[in-house]
Amino acid sequence: MSRLGFVLTGFWTTAKGSNSAEKRCAQRKMDPKTQVDAEGALNLFFLCSKLKETKRTGWINNGVANPESISDHMHRMAIISMVVGDSPEVRGRLAKMACVHDLAEAVIGDITPDDGVSDEEKHRREESAMRDIRDEYLGGSDIGRELYDLWLEYDKGESQDAQIMKQIDKFEMIVQAYEYELAQGKNLSQFFESTKNSFTTEPFTTWVEILRKRHEEVLKK
Repeated sequence: MSRLGFVLTGFWTTAKGSNSAEKRCAQRKMDPKTQVDAEGALNLFFLCSKLKETKRTGWINNGVANPESISDHMHRMAIISMVVGDSPEVRGRLAKMACVHDLAEAVIGDITPDDGVSDEEKHRREESAMRDIRDEYLGGSDIGRELYDLWLEYDKGESQDAQIMKQIDKFEMIVQAYEYELAQGKNLSQFFESTKNSFTTEPFTTWVEILRKRHEEVLKK
């Protein structure tokens, strides 16, 4: 049996009776609450393709050629998370949050301030999408609740991890802006200006200082 077949039949299942998920959980000493339905899991994975296909609106609006996708943005955020975290536990948690923070955009798209959508309405749409992912795709499982709770923590921005993630989000954006300036001769200063007061802790303050100097050098050329 292939590894995919093993995963689908052994860990995610809709089977009933003697071959039930509960029986397999007992055999492997796994908690049944962590199980998710195979169809729901696969549908979630298919939904994630929208993140790979959807280009980031901010770059489109600024005439960037072949702009990054939402998924591209999230992936580098996860890598940055693994550099800034001060313990394996923190690094793992931040990487998870990076992979979840824009997950709702697979449903609602990439909404920017230029779209005229209020913060309240944007939150309502995102929360509704994440609720559907938690309850419809992942069946209210522990995994579904974990994804939802990580998104909600990020959205509220109150915890230390969420505040770090907010800085990672902004930092990744200006790294990408600088790269587009280099590659395409763009002036994307507005992204640097809009994040001027977003970085309050190390290593972000040092990284941003270096990046801003490079940005200024590119503009001089």
